[in-house]
Amino acid sequence: MPRNQAFAEPEYSVEYSADCSVTLPSDPGQAVGRTHEVTVRNSGSCLCLPRFMRLTFAPESLENLYQTYFRRQRHETLLVLVVFAALFDSYILIMCAVVYTTEKLASVSVASMGLAGDIILYLLCRFGLLPDRISRRIVPYSLWVLIAVQIFCHLGLNYARFHQASDTVGWQAFFSFSFFLTLPLRLTPIVLITTVSCGVHTLVLGVTIAQQQQENIQGSALARQLLANIMIYICAILVGVTSYYMADRKHRKAFLEARQSLEVKLNLEEQSQQQERLLLSILPKHIADEMLKDMKKEPSQKEMQQFNTMYMYRHENVSILFADIVGFTQLSSSCSAQELVKLLNELFARFDKLAAKYHQLRIKILGDCYYCICGLPEYREDHAACSIRMGLAMVDAISYVREKTQTNVDMRVGVHSGTVLGGVLGQKRWQYDVWSTDVTVANKMEAGGIPGRVHISQSTMECLHGEFDVEPGNGGDRCDYLRERGIETYLVAVPKVHLGKSGISPVKLSVTSSNGNSPLLINTTDCNGSVEETCNKAPEEAEELDTRVVNPSFPNPRRRLRLRDLAERVIDAQENEQELNKLLNEALLERETVQALKGKHTNRLSLRFVDPDLEVRFSVEKEKQSGAAFCCSCVVLLFTTVMEALIDPRLIINYITFAVGETLLLILTICSLAAIFPGVFPKKLVSFSTWIDHTRWARNTWAMAAIFILTMADLLDMLSCAARVPDSGSTTVAPFLSTSSQSSLGGCLNNPKYYSFIAVLALIATTMLVQVSHMVKLTLMLLITATTGIVNIYSWKDIFDHYDTVRFQEYSSGMVPSKFTMTVMIFMMMVSFYYFSRHVEKLARTLFLWKIEVHEQKEKVYEMRRWNEALVTNMLPEHVARHFLGSKKRDEELYSQSYDEIGVMFASIPNFSDFYTEESINNGGIECLRFLNEIISDFDSLLDEPKFRYITKIKTIGSTYMAASGVTSDVNDGYICMKKEEQSDRERWQHLADLADFALAMKVTLMNINYQSFNNFMLRIGLNKGGVLAGVIGARKPHYDIWGNTVNVASRMESTGVMGNIQVQPSAF
Repeated sequence: MPRNQAFAEPEYSVEYSADCSVTLPSDPGQAVGRTHEVTVRNSGSCLCLPRFMRLTFAPESLENLYQTYFRRQRHETLLVLVVFAALFDSYILIMCAVVYTTEKLASVSVASMGLAGDIILYLLCRFGLLPDRISRRIVPYSLWVLIAVQIFCHLGLNYARFHQASDTVGWQAFFSFSFFLTLPLRLTPIVLITTVSCGVHTLVLGVTIAQQQQENIQGSALARQLLANIMIYICAILVGVTSYYMADRKHRKAFLEARQSLEVKLNLEEQSQQQERLLLSILPKHIADEMLKDMKKEPSQKEMQQFNTMYMYRHENVSILFADIVGFTQLSSSCSAQELVKLLNELFARFDKLAAKYHQLRIKILGDCYYCICGLPEYREDHAACSIRMGLAMVDAISYVREKTQTNVDMRVGVHSGTVLGGVLGQKRWQYDVWSTDVTVANKMEAGGIPGRVHISQSTMECLHGEFDVEPGNGGDRCDYLRERGIETYLVAVPKVHLGKSGISPVKLSVTSSNGNSPLLINTTDCNGSVEETCNKAPEEAEELDTRVVNPSFPNPRRRLRLRDLAERVIDAQENEQELNKLLNEALLERETVQALKGKHTNRLSLRFVDPDLEVRFSVEKEKQSGAAFCCSCVVLLFTTVMEALIDPRLIINYITFAVGETLLLILTICSLAAIFPGVFPKKLVSFSTWIDHTRWARNTWAMAAIFILTMADLLDMLSCAARVPDSGSTTVAPFLSTSSQSSLGGCLNNPKYYSFIAVLALIATTMLVQVSHMVKLTLMLLITATTGIVNIYSWKDIFDHYDTVRFQEYSSGMVPSKFTMTVMIFMMMVSFYYFSRHVEKLARTLFLWKIEVHEQKEKVYEMRRWNEALVTNMLPEHVARHFLGSKKRDEELYSQSYDEIGVMFASIPNFSDFYTEESINNGGIECLRFLNEIISDFDSLLDEPKFRYITKIKTIGSTYMAASGVTSDVNDGYICMKKEEQSDRERWQHLADLADFALAMKVTLMNINYQSFNNFMLRIGLNKGGVLAGVIGARKPHYDIWGNTVNVASRMESTGVMGNIQVQPSAF
């Protein structure tokens, strides 16, 4: 159904779309999102970073909360780094075990101790056995120190006396990049510790080699090798910084989405609770739930119904209480209309609290008459006793008003027990009401009662079982209806039980005066005057009862986010940023404690969603950072070329592969960036780029092409170098660079390990491909590892053999050949990076499921809010509902509005009382009421016609229909927007003519119903115009009505009219 425009919409952010996310200030071409919460850090040690890498949340408290969230998210990635360290130790143990000698005992011991430390640290972190402070502040740095120590121990123990500039460079680059992927620290400390590690590693290598080769040192060659190491480190650090930035952006967006979703849900929940409280204060819960259920039905299901839906239920063994204010006319004549509304509101609000205490269901307020029922909707054995206590408390309350206001007001209370038919009639302005002969009897019990006494019937007295003393009531002497039906009546005397025990006590109300000349009015800001508790006590039962009402709108069995609990604190949260951050932290913790990826969601091996539709939605989700991944491939190729140029400057193929490969990678990068910067590139290129982003196989092809280019460039360089190596038979063992021929072959012959390091950088570039799945990354990594391994073992067999022979000389028999150690190293790194890629994809899928879940929760809450809103606006005029739903209202806050020129209509069906019977053939009267429901529903449907849009249904009283014209908030916009003085009489009173047309349309509608049902119902209509006061009585249980002499005259016009005619005053005519 269409949304009602009368209510303000909360600002929904784009995080609820499964295809979108919030934007940050550096998102190109984006001008939406919560950008005001994100600024650029302009101080501190991070100023050396580009502006787009210095994002921070504006409130410092929010940034601190994000850092806590970010550290929690990286807690598992810290475990990944521990796994990396364990794989490194395993690599050392495997290499030592293959060719074991006693000289390797130290290496084995250190690696074993390191592996044991890694396992212990993993278990401590995995199961949260460490204090949070140690886990956050000490463990990351301890792990960094542990890894650095292991690398230097491996360098010192495994390569003693044979050090070269390439020793452990690959592992140092690997861990340098891994620090950016896994450590739960800010970017600046990671850059510092990585720079320190690489700097110390380079310095140690340089000094050690210089000392070992004091006589034969080649300064320029060593310098180029160390510069090549630095190039590898810089490349790893640059790509690592980019990866950290990409992860930080992703987590910041997820954090903002979580914060905004919490704000929206709190806002929606608060509004929904306001609507629900308003709804359940007007309708019983079982009626409201039934209405919501029917409103959700498909239109086709509704069309199959023969009659309009009627919400009517039979309730037996209930007690009906009618209470009327005697002397109300005298009281109202001494105060203004606004003060009269205030008085009624305060008094009836007190009665509502008493009704909650004594288990009464307030039915309706008719002028100064209040009536309620006990034993509905749930049966109570003490329904009669509760109603008596309610009546006595009301008499007590009014006696205090009489004393303080010095007016002769009193309560006349009548109680009768029997059966009622409870529900609502019609399709608009629903008000819960009851019908039956017993209701009429209860009404007459009040009319035939005595002021200040509770008048009960014989059936009620029989239900009391002697709990109260009674005396003859002689109601037949004061009411013909009671006398004609021979109903015995009684007056309740002072209860046998002490007042305090019965719950009735002297009233303790305070009064205020709004005007010196006006009577004092009840002030309900103090405690409940009709019960014995004092203000210092806990909230009254009535208050607690309201808060314990079950919310039918949010059936959430898992209670993932306790929305109702959070919504109760939303006002404080809006006023206090710290409180909102606390709520956000609670919500994030609850979300993180639930494992979103379970077996029922994904395949354990491939991580693909079991639901194909969900997998399609995930696969087409656009990754805006894919361009940065291709840029990393360009950076890797650039630094690879520089490194090769330093090692072997005469290798021409290196420059050719760089020129061709960089050109191809730039083309791939531009095609990927076009969708991110649509204003910079041509439209066709942007369309092509967008198609790639949203097509899985195209993304995979693009990523594989980038890695293929890197691999082919490395492969061509290695094969080109292998072709220049002399035959192994002519190679003599000599010190490095001892001959001019070996010097000319230089790089690849004397430094073959550096070409394996190129494969390490290629693996790093593969890890950066955020737009492809872990299976595709595994395929690409296998391609790199297999290609490099085949070249090392077969094509470069002679090069590595020569390298080992020259370097290790007589110790070569106790060493694992370098071609195998480098291949195994690359394989171990491949396993490590694949493990990390799998973890990243699992996290991405978890975030995706969270986003979908937030979207679904929001839709569910939003849908329920729409239905509640539709129900509320069907019970109160839209402008009145806005008053109660716009903000939190105190019980005593009123709504009132004066109107000078409105029309009032009463239309009754006098002969319906002859039609109504409670015989079994009519299902106890329900079928008669069903027919009345059809009549009133047809009258209500007339209000949907455009010409009657300024007519408002006020209520129905039995078979009487009451409506008014001119009370809508935008009545002056109906015809011409001008001041009243500038309008003619015809324009000012056009709404009254519309009301008369509506009355005639009602007569035609009833004639059609008579024709179809073979009945002879007739309308008796009274019309009047003039000024009225519109308002709401009882803010906690609001009842909208209009008062004034205009209403009284219109009612008299109907009651004294003629069936089949419309009676009006001459002035209205």
